[in-house]
Formats: sequence, C-alpha cells, structure tokens
Amino acid sequence: MSIVIQNLCKRFAGREVLRNFCWTVEQPVVLMGPSGCGKTTLLRILLGLESPDSGSVTGVNPTAAVFQEDRLCPQLTATANLVLAGHGLTAREAETELRALGFADSDLALPAGKLSGGQKRRAALLRALLCKDARTLLLDEPFTGMDAELVAQAAAATVRLAGTRPTILVTHDSEAVGLLGWPVRQFVE
Repeated sequence: MSIVIQNLCKRFAGREVLRNFCWTVEQPVVLMGPSGCGKTTLLRILLGLESPDSGSVTGVNPTAAVFQEDRLCPQLTATANLVLAGHGLTAREAETELRALGFADSDLALPAGKLSGGQKRRAALLRALLCKDARTLLLDEPFTGMDAELVAQAAAATVRLAGTRPTILVTHDSEAVGLLGWPVRQFVE
C-alpha cells in the first residue's frame, strides 16, 4: 500500500502553505524542511485533523502517529499507554520494547505524567510503532528531547519496528537522518 497525495493545497489566513503538492510514499522516508514550510500541516491533513482546500489523499488508513506533543494518558503507565493504542499489543511486548529504550522497572511503575520528557517521547514513539494494525506511520519530530545515545537507540527501534510500511518521519535532526538511513525528501513549498 502507498500513501498517494495529489495536488494538495492549503492556505491559512491568506498564506499558501501547500500548493499543488504531489507525492507518493511507498516506503519509510524522512521529510525535512525549514520551520513553517508546511510539514506538520501535511501530516495533520494526512491524519484527517486538517482539511485541505483542494487535492486528495489516499492510502493513509489505518495510521499510527507521533505528534509534536506526546499525548499520553498521564494517569496510565507507559506500558498501559502502549497497550491502549496497540490493538492487540500485550503488556509483555510493550515492556520489552520500553526496556530496550532505557526504561527501568521503577520507570515502568510510574504514571506517564511523572515520567521525564525524554521518557514520554520514547513512550509516544513506541506507542505508534507498536500499533499492530497500523499500515502507515506519521512521525512528527519523534526524537525531540532525547540525547545522542537515546536518539541512536530510538532510531534503531524506529527502523526495526517501522519495517517497510509507508512512513513519513519529520525531523530537523540530521544525525538522526543518518542513523535511519532512509531516503530524504526536502520540503520547500
């Protein structure tokens, strides 16, 4: 399955953010571009959270996403957050992946609201990557707030868990891009 974007247009308060944007995504890819050029708007349109002024999008559903905000349920543990959105993911599978990204048993016992920013980010990333029925992934700045060692671990997990699914990963982190090894599309609309 592919994400197919045809002639997508979007304006905000008279400012054109997307103009006749066309793209077909058949594999994992990194989307890079300057702040404010429309990368997040594109992802929001693909998720159905924003409506385009014109154009069409096909092949996006079902999708799992990482937003710029972590959007975890603060009262649930990281494991419970992953299982809640995992569509068949077990607590054991979730805990195994969380531990692989540096979570200790004491971290796994905490509600998400008590986790550090980096821990929340890793949990949000895994929540999307481990969603069992997601055929496409949209990841908006998933490595924010992580140090270099954690970015390396998270990038490796992202490559492993995304597999060959059509994935759009937005980042400004050129080191992460190198770690992912995915093709890069420069976004300058």
